Amino acid sequence: MHRFLFSNRDELIARCKAKVAQRPLRAATEEQLAHGVPMFLDQLTRTLAAEEDDKMDVSIAISGPSGGDTLALSEIGVSATAHGKELLHLGYTVDQVVHDYGDLCQAITDLAFERDAPFAVDEFRTLNRCLDNAIADAVTEFSFQRDAQISMQQVAGEKQRLGFLVHELRNSLGSATLAVRALELGNMAISGATGAVLKRSLSTLGLLISRATAEVRGEGADQRQTFSVASFIADVDLVARLDVARKGAVFEVRAVDPSLAIMANRDLLHAALANLLQNAFKYTKENSMVTLSAYASGEQVLIDVEDHCGGLPKGGTARMFIPFTPNNDRRAGLGLGLSIARQSIEADYGTLTVRDVPGSGCVFTISLPLHSLE
Repeated sequence: MHRFLFSNRDELIARCKAKVAQRPLRAATEEQLAHGVPMFLDQLTRTLAAEEDDKMDVSIAISGPSGGDTLALSEIGVSATAHGKELLHLGYTVDQVVHDYGDLCQAITDLAFERDAPFAVDEFRTLNRCLDNAIADAVTEFSFQRDAQISMQQVAGEKQRLGFLVHELRNSLGSATLAVRALELGNMAISGATGAVLKRSLSTLGLLISRATAEVRGEGADQRQTFSVASFIADVDLVARLDVARKGAVFEVRAVDPSLAIMANRDLLHAALANLLQNAFKYTKENSMVTLSAYASGEQVLIDVEDHCGGLPKGGTARMFIPFTPNNDRRAGLGLGLSIARQSIEADYGTLTVRDVPGSGCVFTISLPLHSLE
């Protein structure tokens, strides 16, 4: 058999590629096959040659004993392990790992039948042993790498959720602290506008804790409602002015058509817009203006936050919504607050985009479906 395999090596590899190409969403590439069929075919040929020469120790070193050896992988085991890992990285499934080796077995059998090449029973046993060990080691490594990948994704997801919760808790606590300081310094009544900011911030803290508790319990609820855009912007204005007072920026809120309405989770949208404004106050140039405006455009309500940060660095628009993405440019930041804002807005069937104005600044735009006040 080893002479047959050596003489027909290219034909067998070509047949395996043809079988792979016939499967949906599958393609045989040189990268994918590097540790697969060609290498296995060479190792099988050498194993059979060693056994013909009565060198069983060499045969076992190349292809391993029957049942494999978990403590010391054979040459076939090492290359099959690399192949299993490679296929996972290329996006394939465990059944495709098995098929790669099954294809070669079928190709050998078909070609031997066509060319009337008889094989001894011992040679078939060796072929089956090699295939068994290769498949076992490839599938074991594939499964190990897949489990590790899933575990890493779960850890990253938990880290992101925890980061989002801490970020929003910190923002609400910061607003509440600013409101308390303003009340103390101005000796103002708790029933006034600043007191309303304090109450809303405490309410948001409670909401965030309730949401976290519900998530742990596996519960969820749709808290979307229809409300006036003008009253919503007025609420945001109260909180933002407390924040901008310590940032050295000028804040302008443009008049809003009182007939405009949107449907959303008001508290989450409020937090999202607060994140955009905090980002604008942080990066806009000293004494420059940050503008908040809301208006209708066709069947959408657009809410713009415009700053004068000087414009974004190259590639900044693509990076800024990615959470936990380090960036040396101070204007891009980590993108945590912006990522939270985008997720909240998308949960309300809206979008959050950014437009760079080179040399001037950037404009963040929330777009939500237009509704009517009943």
